Amino acid sequence: VMNTFGLIQICLILFCTTTISSLQCSHLPLQQRKVIEKSLKLLDKMGKRFPQQCLREKTFFSFPEQVLKPRQKDNVKVAIEEIFQHIFYIFSKNLTLAAWDGTALEQFQNGLYQQIEQLEACVTKKQSHYFGSKEVNRMKLKNYFKKIDCFLKDKQHSLCSWEISRAEMRRCLQLIDKVIRKA
Repeated sequence: VMNTFGLIQICLILFCTTTISSLQCSHLPLQQRKVIEKSLKLLDKMGKRFPQQCLREKTFFSFPEQVLKPRQKDNVKVAIEEIFQHIFYIFSKNLTLAAWDGTALEQFQNGLYQQIEQLEACVTKKQSHYFGSKEVNRMKLKNYFKKIDCFLKDKQHSLCSWEISRAEMRRCLQLIDKVIRKA
């Protein structure tokens, strides 16, 4: 009798967990819009206005927008998750010369991390084959973020290089926001 009762409890827990996570996934676009809106505000709060002296160092990184326009809508989640991971990686190292508000930066990082976790929970195995068949898109994203990373390294993570990267991440989040709003 105890084994059957224990099995029923486990089944109920699994059912509830699956139901809760599927509910979270159905609200993902709305949640993402809120996270992106908050992230954009935090990016603004982190630093002040774009420093004039940095204008001459401004670089064009050319975001590969086609990665956000796959044939299947579900695959956008995979691309967005990948983008968030790259942004999180960039904003997690060598920030000493970035004269930013530490609390806003931490909140920005935490928001990205939570969003990555949420997307990982919602992206199914079926969807993750998207990059298997579209390795080109994954490489385009990787190259885009590698350019930013190399730019930061080349400029020795200077204040201007961080400000230019912050402006670029803002543009990147705005592009994702536009895609999510259309979905």
